Amino acid sequence: MQSQLAITIILILTSWCLKYFIFQIIKKRAVEKGNDKRYLINYLKNLINLLVVILLFAIWHQEIQRFAFSIAAFVVAIILVTREIIQCFIGFLYISSSTPFRVGDWIVVGGHAGEVTSTDMAKTTLLEVDLSTYSYTGKSLFVPNLQLITLPITNLNYMKRYVNHSFFYIRESLTINPFVIKTALLKQAKKHCAEFKDVAERYNSMIENRLDIKISGPEPSVSFESTELGKTKVVFSLFCPTEQAQAIEQKMLEQCIKLFISEEKKQLQLNTITPSS
Repeated sequence: MQSQLAITIILILTSWCLKYFIFQIIKKRAVEKGNDKRYLINYLKNLINLLVVILLFAIWHQEIQRFAFSIAAFVVAIILVTREIIQCFIGFLYISSSTPFRVGDWIVVGGHAGEVTSTDMAKTTLLEVDLSTYSYTGKSLFVPNLQLITLPITNLNYMKRYVNHSFFYIRESLTINPFVIKTALLKQAKKHCAEFKDVAERYNSMIENRLDIKISGPEPSVSFESTELGKTKVVFSLFCPTEQAQAIEQKMLEQCIKLFISEEKKQLQLNTITPSS
């Protein structure tokens, strides 16, 4: 018993030191090369922890077996009490084997969106992301692994770099034809997207090849719709870097409002001049 206890302590301390030194080396190289190695650190952490559990079971299997026999009458109760823990562990095995995501990916699960920061045998930790602004909220979400079996998982990893950003502007424009400003709006949209056009085209092609589907983009588009109240709805769609999406949206809305005001002034002047002539 004493030898087993000593081996257990040595094993735990060795695994802790091994993880510490390995992670420090990986983090140092990641900083030097500018790469994100969190997924590798998370994978090695879970692998070492799993090996420690297996070795501990091998060391204490006789004692565990004797203990199991002594509480045979309570096995059913123990299973019921630890049911959710077992389901979380099964969920961990599921995400480890099927790899629907990895550390650093953006996912949506149970109506919550976030960046995966770590996974372990009990839970998956997310850094919450607001998909309306593509920014971090500063909140951490802890999702039990059992939910990853019962709930659908949406992987939004490609949205981390580029996103097909859609937004709209509604205006009551009874005096002008909104299609007269479409060319100017498209020109402005292409101007704002010109600096990253080549990269966007390559990224768009990469996503289409990987998913084997056709997605909208990378060329910007402007279309007009009518609301239920008869107002003009200008719909924009831009394939742009995620971190620039909100800034480009504000610039496009500013240009759209200016163009509407300019055309309305022209129409007002035309209506003022026409009767006098």
